[in-house]
Amino acid sequence: MWTRKLIKTRAKEVLKISYWKAFLVSLVIALVGGTSSNSFNWRFGGDHSGNISGKYSGSVSDLWAYAPIFIGAFLFIMVLALAFRIFLGYPLEVGGRRYFIRSAQNDFDMNNLGFAFVKLKYFGVIKGMLWRAFINLLWFLLLIIPGIVKFYAYRMVPYILADNPQINYKRALELSVKMTDGQKFSIFVLDLSFIGWYLLGMLAFFVGILFVMPYQNATESELYMILRQHAIQNGLCTNEELLIDELS
Repeated sequence: MWTRKLIKTRAKEVLKISYWKAFLVSLVIALVGGTSSNSFNWRFGGDHSGNISGKYSGSVSDLWAYAPIFIGAFLFIMVLALAFRIFLGYPLEVGGRRYFIRSAQNDFDMNNLGFAFVKLKYFGVIKGMLWRAFINLLWFLLLIIPGIVKFYAYRMVPYILADNPQINYKRALELSVKMTDGQKFSIFVLDLSFIGWYLLGMLAFFVGILFVMPYQNATESELYMILRQHAIQNGLCTNEELLIDELS
């Protein structure tokens, strides 16, 4: 039904027209989706850490007295990070997927990135992405391998929401499962095919990784459109359900 060479060739053709827009959108997706690597070294103490034990005159019990403060601060930061991911990250991620779907159809409007920030679309995206994350987490808690399999089964949910953000959140998950049925291993191999590019990117102080992301995102959008067309042809969904003829 599809080959890596086919969808990668299509992705390259799209990127030739508007690479830098794709780069900016990919950067946003990485930042809000938590996919970018963090190479910072958080050693606040530096080389002076070896002297701390000699200077500190308090007891261990004194340190434990501050434990609730540290725990509270940690939990507060975690809640903020989670809220950022859900309420800002999810809509921007889905908007980014929409940009790549539309760019494959010669629509390079950067406004697609923020299309989910409309009341009805916004809450539909939040529900759909939260449901996917929740169900996938349950599978990972069960066993690692089933969790990975389901991760690939639910891979198309952001793209489905990018087409129709008001689709029922359970239906989005169900449709993604049907689209990826029999395709999950091929998608896994497709992911592996980018490892060489990312390794080369790491050689350039990790900065090169940023320039690979548009290629992978464009390729994945090409994959989605093929799986979408296959689903329509096999009666798994309709054009109307995915609003693929709607330009707004």
